[in-house]
Amino acid sequence: QDAIRTLNTLQTNASYLDQVKRQRSDPQIQLAAMKGFLERSGLTVEDLDQLNIIHVTGTKGKGSTCAFTEQILRNCGLKTGFYSSPHLVQVRERIRINGQPISKELFSKYFWQIYNRLEESKTDDYCSMPAYFRFLTIMAFHVFLQEKVDLAVLEVGIGGAYDCTNIIRKPIVCGISSLGIDHTAILGDTIEKIAWQKGGIFKPGVPAFTVPQPASPLQVLISRAQEIGCPLYMCPDMAEYEEEGKSLHLGLAGDHQKSNASLALQLAQMWLQQRGCKGFGDPKLPNQMLPLVKWPLSLASAFRPSLPMVKGLQDTLWLGRTQVLQRGPISYYIDGAHTNSSVKACVRWFQDVALNEEKAGAGSVVRVMLFNATGERDTAALLKLLQPCHFDYAVFCPNISEMSGVGIADQQNYNVTLENVLTRCLENQKKWNMLMEERSCSDPWASPLPVDTLIKDSPRSSPLLLAPSSDRLLNCNSLVFPCISHALQWATQGRDPDFPCLDNNLLHHHPVASSGAILLREAAHIQILITGSLHLVGGALKLIDQSLTH
Repeated sequence: QDAIRTLNTLQTNASYLDQVKRQRSDPQIQLAAMKGFLERSGLTVEDLDQLNIIHVTGTKGKGSTCAFTEQILRNCGLKTGFYSSPHLVQVRERIRINGQPISKELFSKYFWQIYNRLEESKTDDYCSMPAYFRFLTIMAFHVFLQEKVDLAVLEVGIGGAYDCTNIIRKPIVCGISSLGIDHTAILGDTIEKIAWQKGGIFKPGVPAFTVPQPASPLQVLISRAQEIGCPLYMCPDMAEYEEEGKSLHLGLAGDHQKSNASLALQLAQMWLQQRGCKGFGDPKLPNQMLPLVKWPLSLASAFRPSLPMVKGLQDTLWLGRTQVLQRGPISYYIDGAHTNSSVKACVRWFQDVALNEEKAGAGSVVRVMLFNATGERDTAALLKLLQPCHFDYAVFCPNISEMSGVGIADQQNYNVTLENVLTRCLENQKKWNMLMEERSCSDPWASPLPVDTLIKDSPRSSPLLLAPSSDRLLNCNSLVFPCISHALQWATQGRDPDFPCLDNNLLHHHPVASSGAILLREAAHIQILITGSLHLVGGALKLIDQSLTH
């Protein structure tokens, strides 16, 4: 806990943040700064060549692609390292060995080892400490080298060209998952600018794979590959790997996972091929090998996946993505979708699985959406995409697990204030109400309250706070809570046997909550979709799956 609290202080390194803003236009300066931190920690960039890295970026699906790839190669008998972000519940999730977060003991050992080296080597010319993500990236490199992994699957944080993971020189293979619009303040406001950033992970002579993309960003990737001297391949459709009458089963639900799985198969196969491993993934045609010098774009060959590959795809778990938890009459549908394209995929998945569940059961069903979004994302656009799910209640709350402060340090975020996040929730509620205005809704239950009143009237001991709509639009059964725990207590009404609820009488603060509580208690089934933010998903999982906090 001391290590995590100290790590959290790196979230607010103001001098570093100012420095990054000045250097953003010159990636070489940023990468040089990262190199300096790495060397002060006791490693050189050349040391990282030993890690046999698979480097993956993309707007959506990069984490799932990494999870598939890691599981496949682990099933092939290799010792794997896996660096990903963000974490959902505990920061140790970001650094995994053989699929498991490193232990608390290992985390503490490596954290203080690196922190003390950086502290001892500081000078007036340098920031003493890298920021949060850079520190963890350096720490992951140390862990993987000292624990002697056979390979490291490295997920880019944001973008590619400017990302601190891009300090590596010689990955074995690179991958780019589906592209879309996200992090526009950093990466640019068009998909072409974003594609340019993502293509920044290409390296001379290092094979790279991508999935079907819109024509314009695909052309940018092709141009980047040609400039850098990187052989680029397009992954085939997932069906091309399958034998007649034999479908490949994926451990992650949703049709959108098929392109991620195809990318993972190609990354794993190329890694095994480049490292001289035999017998994994036989070609469907004799002597079928990928040419490593054909440009501008080659279609990667489908192959017959080996048994470890087939089982790897099937066994892959990636918490918080198209995840379903069943608890008595409660079904939690959990997906950290936070871009337009990923929310569209989430909606398709939710409608499919929720409808199948309804068909299999009997009696009334109440649907609840729990939503939050962070950063500069267009929440009105995301909420509009969620409308076809026909929720009975829309619930908004910050990415704060509990108001009591009895959380874990891993989920603290010092870069936001309670006032800011509550204001954002009220704005999201207003946008939802505007979208729902044409539907038949009841009148607002109360006059607007300013945010400072909401905070003042919500002491840490308060069991629940519901904020009213901030305008005179129709309320449309939308509620705002100050934390995830209160929102889920209201939505579950004590019917989740593993998630305790406070006295229900304390939850009846106004007519929308009161009438909703009756419906929720009487419903045969409650379906709760939690989406919009991976941080929201992590806070919810911390509460409803206690095994993740151990």
